[in-house]
Amino acid sequence: MRTPQEFAQGHIAGAVNHDIESARGRAALAALDPSKHYAVYCRSGNRSRTALEIMNDAGVEQAFDLDGGVELWQQVGNELVTGD
Repeated sequence: MRTPQEFAQGHIAGAVNHDIESARGRAALAALDPSKHYAVYCRSGNRSRTALEIMNDAGVEQAFDLDGGVELWQQVGNELVTGD
């Protein structure tokens, strides 16, 4: 749930980015398979809450917020990868 620039600067390995600040990103969230599980994060945790609301409204019930976002992820010693 990061902007494309933020995502390129660092993200969790294997992550797929959907920018909720764009109509395309919001539509992609609403089209996710509701039978799957998702971990949602952003930089600090604000946009991921909005993303969860969009996903829940679309019937996705197994989505979980990585509280604290990538900032906390790094603070506790985890790494990010760069690039697209």
